[in-house]
Amino acid sequence: MENLCHGFGVTWFAGKVPIPASDDRRAACVNPRPPATTREDTMEVDTIIKAAMGLGASDIHLVAGHVPMARLHTVITPLDYPVITPEAAWRMFRHMATEFQQKRFEDIKDTDFSYEIPGVGRFRVNAHLQRSMVGIAMRAIKEKIPAFNDLNLPEIIRKLTYLPRGLILVTGDTGSGKSTTLAAMIDAMNQRYQKHIITIEDPVEYKFVSHKSVIEQRELGDDVPSFASGLRHVLRQDPDIILVGEMRDLETTAAAITAAETGHLVLSTLHTVNASQTVERIVDMYPATQQNQIRSMLANTLQAVISQTLFKRVDAKGMVPAVEVMLCTPAVRNLIRENRAFEIPNVIETNRALGMNTLDNAIAELYFNGMIGRDSAIAQAAYPDKLERMLAA
Repeated sequence: MENLCHGFGVTWFAGKVPIPASDDRRAACVNPRPPATTREDTMEVDTIIKAAMGLGASDIHLVAGHVPMARLHTVITPLDYPVITPEAAWRMFRHMATEFQQKRFEDIKDTDFSYEIPGVGRFRVNAHLQRSMVGIAMRAIKEKIPAFNDLNLPEIIRKLTYLPRGLILVTGDTGSGKSTTLAAMIDAMNQRYQKHIITIEDPVEYKFVSHKSVIEQRELGDDVPSFASGLRHVLRQDPDIILVGEMRDLETTAAAITAAETGHLVLSTLHTVNASQTVERIVDMYPATQQNQIRSMLANTLQAVISQTLFKRVDAKGMVPAVEVMLCTPAVRNLIRENRAFEIPNVIETNRALGMNTLDNAIAELYFNGMIGRDSAIAQAAYPDKLERMLAA
């Protein structure tokens, strides 16, 4: 008997092209029963992952109805494997996810977790439904936390790890290296201080080993129900340094700012592309009646915003970040209080001696050092016309 599963208006036969599905048969697969995992499927998914990692993949995509795909140096590339059937995609997911994660997936049709193959690597995994079939996106996580010197980060970021309190934000698009920068910062403090460091992550990515500090890592779902819940209770756990995986909603943002106000060093991320947008995003999370108050709180607690954009290198294999850095000087704090965040780029531009840098200046430096190409530099600039003139000078 042929195994079937329906998308929107189509029926997928294992390894075959889609054909129209009737309404009654389509309804039968809105919540299809996941098949049991077999040893063959377990071997299959691990084999695909090992092959992708052998090619140097940063991401792996396992989507029913497609061959396995890997992102190799920013380019999505098909792997030499058969088309993944809907049943095989379900079994791959069930092999990688815990029972709790499978239950969460059944409830909300989406879940994040980590997966590890000893000797191969760890992965941040998102499982989701598309056209009523399972899709799996995996991001490879380096087992060894890279040192600052290997990341081409500005020296000022290392100096930020000496701050005793306040809020440090690392921002950028998905895949811009935010987690790696934060891991390097936490590891630097772990090597230097005898402190208590608590991370709240979704999922846990880099595994830290306690050196001088004691590090606890809490994962959403397994150890804590939400970022906001973890932050509400973390202040009773005697932390010195708190890492919040993402300030993704008002409750989490408010709790992170409160933790920074009470004398802790808090590090977190946002999906914003520069410092001024970061300030505006945080303020806009709040109702209009509270925005003046949050501007004042943010002006008092924010220490720095680090905004990253990754580029493919032309002088060597791998990627390199262009990094905008905003430090909260008295001038910046005043702009935040007075709702003039749009003027922050001017302050950054005129304070480069302090370690600040705009994104476009950082991109230009990479270009003039022969690390990135002209076209990609201009394409990702904040002000492409201005940068083009700068590169031509």
